[in-house]
Amino acid sequence: MIRQIILFLGVIFGFSNYSNAQFDGFSHEVGIIAGPVAFQSDYGERSDLSTNAGNSGFGIGLVHYLNFTYDKYYNYTSRTYFNQHFKLRTELSFNKTNLQHFGEYVEPSDNSVGAQQLRAMTGNTAVTNIGTQLEFYPWNIRDFTAVTGGFAPFITLGAQFSFYNTKAKSSLGPLGTPSITFPKYLTPSEGRPFGFSSEQGTVWSVVSSVGSRYKLTDSGDLMVDLRVQYYFSNWVDGLNPNPKIYKENKANDWLVWFNVGYIHYLD
Repeated sequence: MIRQIILFLGVIFGFSNYSNAQFDGFSHEVGIIAGPVAFQSDYGERSDLSTNAGNSGFGIGLVHYLNFTYDKYYNYTSRTYFNQHFKLRTELSFNKTNLQHFGEYVEPSDNSVGAQQLRAMTGNTAVTNIGTQLEFYPWNIRDFTAVTGGFAPFITLGAQFSFYNTKAKSSLGPLGTPSITFPKYLTPSEGRPFGFSSEQGTVWSVVSSVGSRYKLTDSGDLMVDLRVQYYFSNWVDGLNPNPKIYKENKANDWLVWFNVGYIHYLD
């Protein structure tokens, strides 16, 4: 896994350096983002507020932008619609979330064997993401950068490649034992011997967000961003009860990330 990560990062950053050399006609921005993550997984009850609030973690990331409005000397480029309303964001981010079951099936008043098994079952997932997003600004970017104190709302769409490391465990003992594991997780699922897995893997995801920048200084912006990231796998959280048997298992894993960041314009 470590070799895969190093190789992939080498390819990405090698391409990034090549791209920067080819795109010297545009300016560059770098920044850092961070904030809470709510992981929507197979832990807990679907659409349960306590699940959405309880299975939360934290994320942090580094971002780079190609700004098509200016060249590297901060002279205006051509007045095309694309140059005035789009930026290209490249991102490397990391998030980690601790997971457990919430909802009516694990109420403290329920002393059934199944409820005890679910309450004892916990997990965590750590995900490293790298990818690109295209940002669209409805208002003119040139007008925003000209005045301190302005706002620039945006929406984004992009794709990311992710490396995940997930673990599932129980305080009662080793998972996989019938007396310890809730029955639905004992059934083989999608090539795994059980409906749970402690594993490392890779997965693609699609990312979309809505946010805004605030012009803090001539060379820096504050940014807020609310993101939804949908993974093309149901194993990122370590749980995936056999979807052919358990029809409530309808969606892959996904998350919501609210982040705040600072973006600096490079000279």
